[in-house]
Amino acid sequence: MITPLAVASPDTLLGWMRERRSIRRYRSDVIPRGLIDRLIESARWAPSAHNRQPWRFVVLEEPARRIALAAAMGERLRADRLADGDAADVVECDVARSRARIASAPAVIVACCTLADMDVYPDARRAAAERTMAVQSTAMALQNLLLVAHAEGLGACWMCAPLFCPDTVRTALDLPPDWEPQALVTLGYPATQGLRRERRPLTEIVRA
Repeated sequence: MITPLAVASPDTLLGWMRERRSIRRYRSDVIPRGLIDRLIESARWAPSAHNRQPWRFVVLEEPARRIALAAAMGERLRADRLADGDAADVVECDVARSRARIASAPAVIVACCTLADMDVYPDARRAAAERTMAVQSTAMALQNLLLVAHAEGLGACWMCAPLFCPDTVRTALDLPPDWEPQALVTLGYPATQGLRRERRPLTEIVRA
């Protein structure tokens, strides 16, 4: 049974948001499955358009599945970059780095969205808006997951690479046809503290 987190004050929540980092290097410790379930539990309580909850998640704990996904995505990355005319040695470095980030993480959660329960419109304008709402809903669910991972002492890194190769991810993971890969999150106990990234001041992003 999942034990709920203690109720956090607004200051605590803001502190988690400010302290969270993108962590890409992890210790080899296995993450308890109950803790992974807690993260997904937090994700499913995110707000969603029409409360349709369009998010879907694939949990990769077995090394073989992570390695297979990393290899498939790496092949697609290599093909795309070489087609762009990039130098082969630079491409191989990027492919190796991407594969290592996915394959070496103790756990990976792949986030998808589905339009199966979203409203259907006959025109392209509203259909596109409905799809965007499903994507935004999935992103909000992942923000919940990232914050709770940090609060639980885990490191995590959001990777949007699946957007560049959705069919590759779908095939590698044998996903249902309506599951659209949106992102993946690598998880583990931090081996580094990560880098602090400053945010733009309110004066640059707010118009009264």
